[in-house]
Amino acid sequence: MVVIPERPGGSGVTSARAAASYESDEGFRVPHKTVIIGGGAAGLGAAGGVKAARPDAEVVVYTEYEDVAYSPCGIPYVHGKEISDFDKLFLASKEQYVEAGIDVHYETTVAKVDTAARKVHVDGEGAVAYDTLIFATGFEYADPGVPGSDLDGLYYVKNIRRAMEWDRVLDSVKKAVVVEATPLGVEMTTSLAHRGIETHLVDPHSWPLGEMADPDIMAPVEESWRELGVTSHFNTELRGFVGQGHVTAVSTSDGEIPCDLVVVATHKVANARLAADAGLKIGTTGGVIVDERMQTSVPGVYAAGDCTEIPHGLTRVPLQGLTGSHAYAQGKTAGTNAGGGDRKYKAVYVPWGTPAGKWIIGGASFGETTATALGIPYVLGQAQGISRARYYPDVKPVKVKLLAEPGSLRLIGAQIVGGEGIKERADFLAMAVKHGFTFHDLATMENVYSPAIGALNEPIVVAATNGLDELRKAGKL
Repeated sequence: MVVIPERPGGSGVTSARAAASYESDEGFRVPHKTVIIGGGAAGLGAAGGVKAARPDAEVVVYTEYEDVAYSPCGIPYVHGKEISDFDKLFLASKEQYVEAGIDVHYETTVAKVDTAARKVHVDGEGAVAYDTLIFATGFEYADPGVPGSDLDGLYYVKNIRRAMEWDRVLDSVKKAVVVEATPLGVEMTTSLAHRGIETHLVDPHSWPLGEMADPDIMAPVEESWRELGVTSHFNTELRGFVGQGHVTAVSTSDGEIPCDLVVVATHKVANARLAADAGLKIGTTGGVIVDERMQTSVPGVYAAGDCTEIPHGLTRVPLQGLTGSHAYAQGKTAGTNAGGGDRKYKAVYVPWGTPAGKWIIGGASFGETTATALGIPYVLGQAQGISRARYYPDVKPVKVKLLAEPGSLRLIGAQIVGGEGIKERADFLAMAVKHGFTFHDLATMENVYSPAIGALNEPIVVAATNGLDELRKAGKL
């Protein structure tokens, strides 16, 4: 049965299901229309979710950029020459979206949203009505807030067209500075060094990824950076960018660093101004507050991706600025529900990982640094293992550190560093945290043994076993 709500502009639609379609003044049926603001992973995931839930829906996507359907996360690897060209980052052609019935408006800005009238005001197009609306406006880099931030030569990695231009610039760059050892900063530091550019990394923390990773996990990364010629400036404050028109140096608490280019890799902040102006509730992180259906505080209006905040599964602490896989899944959820379906996005346990220097680092939920900052007690289980049989070519070390709740020994987090198999272990350990696995469960779990792909003793098993042994020695088990 099709429910016929009030026409767009009325106040009768309070859910995606109620906004299925309406009847025009002329008496013909008008398809359900979803407007999506943003064409990144969340926005395109949302578009696909709407079409899957309601194939006849009209889906309109507005993006300020020239392109959609590419992987911005791959940009550092093109700069580092691990990927040969930017064309490989495109996931689909513009024609494919037309064929899928998704109407993408490129280089188009939504200037205002009127949720009471259910209309968006689009520069160059005027007022556009919608039945359901999805904010997928993504993130911005935090403003460094220092003098010289308007100089040329400051590179913010985001837009693929600008990345193509910057890649040509990199051919003549001799010396670069990366500002902040965030995940992007870590990737760009490695990529610039791989390209043969003298690279300096400036960060206020005592080690890379200082807000999320533990120093012992990052120590091998720092050593490998030194081998690549990277100069790290930790415990160092950014004071400003120096130059006449174009940056020629970075001013820090330890002095000036001459350079040809600066990669500004400050942390991500939610691009939620448009949502806030539309009356949506904003959380403590600056992201839009959503429920499990990705619906905002305004009925019929959804949000997904970096412009939102999502609770952590253990602490319910809101998190903002997660990964592309999170954004895409949130977008699918928002789109499905905006199209009249039923899908939920639960609290997160945050598996993460990235190459760094010659290593791969990763983890799930909390490490020691985060747990300590939040006042969460924990016990440890650690192991130094290997990725394959010790005699098999290219065997790599794998260090695993597990954190568990005292008493119950329920897993609350993990961190890993090694040469391979890090991503898969991080994914598994996030699921283990979610489902309440204990040190006992992990110490007795089965594992694949095949010399080419896995060692006899799985490092996760050994870490959990070592944790139990330490507790027994201390008389706590």
